[in-house]
Amino acid sequence: MTAYAIAHLRRPETVHPEVFEYMERIQATLDPYSGRFVVHGGTVDVREGSWPGDVVMIRFPDMGRARAWYDSPAYQEILPKRADHLVGDVILVEGVGPDHDPARKAAAMRTALGMDG
Repeated sequence: MTAYAIAHLRRPETVHPEVFEYMERIQATLDPYSGRFVVHGGTVDVREGSWPGDVVMIRFPDMGRARAWYDSPAYQEILPKRADHLVGDVILVEGVGPDHDPARKAAAMRTALGMDG
């Protein structure tokens, strides 16, 4: 099942030069794990709540490769170049398959919570 690395990064007043180095080097850390950018700081159209910052989303073939990339020595080597200079949140999350049915998921959740009637 496809997995994603998603980052919500806050915009700094000034960008530290190490952030540019991180950006220049990240793709080489993704390539061995088939990671590809899906979103990289595009325009955010906030419809509910607030979203101060940028979105980055990277697609992986599966959660195993997403975790292996994040934990890899190559990524861990460059990670401080971003993390030391940008405030943000980063998650790894599994996607859904082509047969995903939100109504079926709601029914399963109701049953699990004892709320099915």
